[in-house]
Amino acid sequence: MPRMRTWKEGIRFALLMALIATTTSPLIAQSKNPQPFETWLEAVRQEARTKGISETVISTALADVKPVRRVIERDRNQSEFRLTLDRYMRRVVTPINIKRGRNKAAEHASLLDRIEKKYGVQRRFILAIWGIETRFGLVKANLPVIPAVATLAFDRRRSKYFRAQIFAVLEMLDKGYIELENLKGSWAGAMGQPQFMPTSYLAYAVDFDGDGRRDIWKDTGDVLGSIANYLAKHGWNNSLTWGRAVQVPASTRNTLGKPSRRAAPGCRARTTDMAPLPDWQTRGVRRVDGTALPSRQIDGALAFPDGQKGPAFLVYRNYRSIMAYNCAHLYAITVGVLSDKIGQGK
Repeated sequence: MPRMRTWKEGIRFALLMALIATTTSPLIAQSKNPQPFETWLEAVRQEARTKGISETVISTALADVKPVRRVIERDRNQSEFRLTLDRYMRRVVTPINIKRGRNKAAEHASLLDRIEKKYGVQRRFILAIWGIETRFGLVKANLPVIPAVATLAFDRRRSKYFRAQIFAVLEMLDKGYIELENLKGSWAGAMGQPQFMPTSYLAYAVDFDGDGRRDIWKDTGDVLGSIANYLAKHGWNNSLTWGRAVQVPASTRNTLGKPSRRAAPGCRARTTDMAPLPDWQTRGVRRVDGTALPSRQIDGALAFPDGQKGPAFLVYRNYRSIMAYNCAHLYAITVGVLSDKIGQGK
């Protein structure tokens, strides 16, 4: 039970709350956008018309849209940017998720055979992303997408990216891909079981079962096929894995410099430059058990999710495909580790 405040503390707290309530707008204080929201939204409507979106969709979809304070708060407090790798993985790489992943592999074996054959992506990675995003479809994101993306587009931190999401949503509605009442997603507008952003839906969602709809909300074939298609379109190489945890001697860490290579195009997260595995072997990099690295002539880069003094991972080109899905080292490494665990159940 929270402790009771003294009367002086109570007065100070009340004055502080009154000051906040009377001097700031909750959204504007955080977003720093000088425009009134409705003025900004009218400009969005005008731009949508120039893009050929029907007036019916514009007037219906953007009617009564208001900014959502909770969305800004969540945007400033994402777990991928707050947690250590160990804490992040302990939330996801659990015995129950590993078991579910293996069970799903058995349940959908025939479907996954066809998806692997078409897209050239190992099933364990498809299942790992499905498991991390929505716990294999158990977690339902049910917030209206348009207010979420409109809030983040109005906010100035990533306004260009989320403004594009608004027009992608309107295009989805205009082309009949989804009905407005069913357009639900996460606080950031990520949709369906793969948690695709609207632009990703337009570019990578697939109608794998051939029923005429790209249903990433309810259709398992479309869900898994869309994840595989996304990775394939971002350069997945089916002959490689994702990477591995490694030991890096202090002498090598000290000579690396700050990682400067983008982990994926447009991604702020960085790795070291790529180098052939024999080069890393020469520089003292070893598997976590101290044994030699694989002798294959392939390139890898070092990733340090908790900074250069923390755990190290030697990652291959498939890592870039995972980072394209979600540009956070904690996410991509956790996908890799969970995929390894699921794959061990064969």
